[in-house]
Amino acid sequence: MTDDDRSGLAGTSPEKDIPFDKPTYEGYSFPTIRLRQTLVDPTKIPLCLVACGSFSPITHLHLRIFEMASDFCKLDTEFEIMGGYLSAVSDAYKKQGLAPAKHRIHMCQVACEQTSSWLQVDTWEALSPEYLPTAKVLDHFDYQLNTVCGGAKIVDAAGNEVGRKPYRIVLLAGSDLIMTMSEPGLWAPEDLNHILGKYGAFIVERAGTDIDAALAHLQKWRDNIYVIRQLIQNDVSSTKIRNFLKQGMSVLYLIPASVINYIVENGLYTDDYNAQQKLAAGSNGVSGKLLTNGKPEDSKGRSGGNDADSGVEA
Repeated sequence: MTDDDRSGLAGTSPEKDIPFDKPTYEGYSFPTIRLRQTLVDPTKIPLCLVACGSFSPITHLHLRIFEMASDFCKLDTEFEIMGGYLSAVSDAYKKQGLAPAKHRIHMCQVACEQTSSWLQVDTWEALSPEYLPTAKVLDHFDYQLNTVCGGAKIVDAAGNEVGRKPYRIVLLAGSDLIMTMSEPGLWAPEDLNHILGKYGAFIVERAGTDIDAALAHLQKWRDNIYVIRQLIQNDVSSTKIRNFLKQGMSVLYLIPASVINYIVENGLYTDDYNAQQKLAAGSNGVSGKLLTNGKPEDSKGRSGGNDADSGVEA
């Protein structure tokens, strides 16, 4: 979405052939625990969705667009969704309002773990000491899913593996992104060709954007761009959330409760202590108490009532 659009800007693009040197970082491992590795329908194309952005902080809309894409794929497409990944920009992006990568990673992780059964967070981009254009990030996913994992399995009726299909990696983004791609000189041509030509994009429309006009300038890759209509308009953004938080306003039901907890505990996006206290109170009228899975916490940080501790580990 608008506050998370970044990538491929002229002057920051990789070489024309987009070399992929597979850098590794200490402690990094590619997440596959929620990745489906066997096709249900062997006639389908195994699809993995990748959303790149700042996620400062992650919102319900960031999560919701994956569900919209999933519904879209069920309606007479050639795709079978196998996985969904969030990839946050590194600290090298140097954007106003960007919380440190360690915090943005954790917020994305707790959001996925407590709200989704199939989304995962890949930390490779966020751990990079350098800014990485989206083209290179998608190459990383292609390498991990198709070279390291070997693609998706095809099995027969007895469950025996009879072949494999390469995962199709597709960028998932809001229509703001496709608008910037249609502006001459804003994106490096080689990046556009690499992203839209090799991988493709699922674009979720957003109120106030003329997506048809943008697509008119991207006809070369039109067959690789899939437009997902928003049946219920939602224009929440990380920028709006940050502004709410700085004013001590409630963001309950706009972002996951687990993310609110993390923001309060780490004092993120708040201008002063009073604003942080207002946020902690939320909209539930329980002053000074956090929420864990929708339940007030007592002063010792345990869930209220007799429920067991339901915190999510990093």
